[in-house]
Amino acid sequence: MKLQKNHQILIVGLGLLGGSYAEALSKQGYRVTAITLSQEDIDFAVDKGMIAGGAAFVDPTLVGAADLVIFALYPHVFKDWIKENQHLFKSGIVITDVTGVKSCIVDEIQSMLRPDVEFIAAHPMAGRECSGVQNADASIFRGANYVVTPSDKNTDGAVELCEDLGRILGFARISRLAPKEHDEIIAFVSQLTHCIAVALMTCTPAGGEYTNRLEEYTGDSFRDLTRIARLNDEMWSELFQLNKYALLHQMTVFEGELNRMRSMLELDDMDGLREMMRKSTARRALFDKKL
Repeated sequence: MKLQKNHQILIVGLGLLGGSYAEALSKQGYRVTAITLSQEDIDFAVDKGMIAGGAAFVDPTLVGAADLVIFALYPHVFKDWIKENQHLFKSGIVITDVTGVKSCIVDEIQSMLRPDVEFIAAHPMAGRECSGVQNADASIFRGANYVVTPSDKNTDGAVELCEDLGRILGFARISRLAPKEHDEIIAFVSQLTHCIAVALMTCTPAGGEYTNRLEEYTGDSFRDLTRIARLNDEMWSELFQLNKYALLHQMTVFEGELNRMRSMLELDDMDGLREMMRKSTARRALFDKKL
């Protein structure tokens, strides 16, 4: 199943990701509408050509006309929205999401959905250290990864449609993971990295009298490593909590590796340190985005 130009696409939640989806799809000639909390955000998106129209309330006409609905909401808001409004969907539509955790979302949404509506989950691995539709930019998908997380309740057609959406949006690499596998790896490559960045920014280093003036002494390494420490506390705390056990496990794994490096340093194990750095350099080279 492919996404067709005559398909009506509705985005629910017009923030950074929802707005970036809207911009990318509209630039490709798809008709996109949106539902979000703020009329000001709707007006901004219409003015910028991101959407053809929208509403700051759950408009039955917009929902009922949609062939594909993309949810860009906090997990608990997404679940509540489905409970309250799924009766507005027309029969046979597909819905997808951008949520950063999957196990607790996929099972609950698929269990509560009408049998004539299909939910295929996805996670765009892209973003910025800012929020709001005013900061939306379709270019954030260029060179980025897009993960589709099907379950045994999904049809091949819906999975194909979701993967086609990722290609249209401009993602460089599209992959599939089961929801549980997704949450395990995301705990490492995304949530743990945010934990490290936050901890660096909140700890008091030796020479603590300079803590409030660190910006006067840092180089690019500290700035690059802590770039993601500027985050949405409401969203990220919810994601951490929903994926608590996977994240705690990855914290333990990381602590073990940091302690291994600490032991090498204490024992003056230069060969061990250099080998660890060589492994790090080789692995990091695989992550550079190829546009």
